[in-house]
Amino acid sequence: RLDAERAAAAERVDHERALAAERVESITQARDELANQFTALSTAALEQNNARFLALAEERLKSQQAAGRTELDAQKQGVETLVKPVREKLEAVDRVLREIEKQRAEAFGGIDRQLRTVAETQQRLHAETSNLVTALRAPHVRGRWGEVQLKRVCEMAGMLAYCDFYEQQSVTGENGVLRPDLVVRLPGGKDVVVDAKTPLSAYLDAVEATDDDVREAHLDNYARHVREHIQKLSAKSYSAQFDSSPEFVVMFLPGEVFYSAALERMPDLIERSVEDSVLIATPTTLIALLKAVAYGWRQERMAESAREVSALGRELYQRIGGLSEKVVTLGRRLESSVNAYNETVGTLERRVLVSARKLDAHGIAPDGAELDAPDTVDISVRRLQAPETAGGDPDALPAAEKLL
Repeated sequence: RLDAERAAAAERVDHERALAAERVESITQARDELANQFTALSTAALEQNNARFLALAEERLKSQQAAGRTELDAQKQGVETLVKPVREKLEAVDRVLREIEKQRAEAFGGIDRQLRTVAETQQRLHAETSNLVTALRAPHVRGRWGEVQLKRVCEMAGMLAYCDFYEQQSVTGENGVLRPDLVVRLPGGKDVVVDAKTPLSAYLDAVEATDDDVREAHLDNYARHVREHIQKLSAKSYSAQFDSSPEFVVMFLPGEVFYSAALERMPDLIERSVEDSVLIATPTTLIALLKAVAYGWRQERMAESAREVSALGRELYQRIGGLSEKVVTLGRRLESSVNAYNETVGTLERRVLVSARKLDAHGIAPDGAELDAPDTVDISVRRLQAPETAGGDPDALPAAEKLL
């Protein structure tokens, strides 16, 4: 629309210019014709008329040119008025586009930095994983890692505080020297044997494998190795070597992923292990087992405390009975002393004071001196009536015995 209006305005300007040119041309032609006509009449009159006509023509031309310029300026101003809002909108759009481009560049720069960070982290993780896999391939490192996992599990279960487990205890049996990784002591003198020597080499090979078929083959080998290790544990007969051990041994897998991988390849692994008197435990299930053992130890200590309190109560009861006998004896002696005192007072009054008063009649006693007879003691000793005082026998109080 704007271009059409601009073209129309330009066309009008060209038209006006053509009209002005035509007018100038017609005036020029008229001037020439008048000059030719008046030349024949009079040179002086022609010159005079020609001068007037030229002056008039110039004035008329200037007027037309001024009118044309005014109209052109007005049309130019109109076009400028129409174009200005469009130019402002375009400038605003340009600013927005530049801002969007700036944000896009910053965003892509951040994404690029994050991708580089992720790539570096992935490389470090791959390197660490490779180092871990390489380290775990060494039997002594793998064994030590299993022992550390057992230690952490026992710490989380609260068994370290009770010191109810022993690491690397060895016993000698028909199959040679047997060395379980952990022997958990149960209340009542029982033991639970834990073994953490599960073969993980095939699983580590599966982790490193890049081909799916090779990975599947390694996982099958891993499940078979786990099954063979269960059979070896069953053949060792730990329960026969530890007289107080239950008829099972715990095979510890140091991670849930190891158990799930073996179970996925051999779904009947649990049934087979139970048939061989071997219980498979992961950190989660072993923590639950050890927490149950810790609870049993707490109950055992509470029962032991109750027995000690009962023994102390019996001893205290017997001692109280002995003390009560001494109190009864003291009461009897006090009563005997009071009786002896009263008899002495009676003898004093009947035999001594009577004669002494007769001496007073003869003026032997000092002036104002009198012999007062001592008072007898009428207070009787209170006897113990409680049945506990009957010889200090704890069976004399059934109610007290029930409390203990």
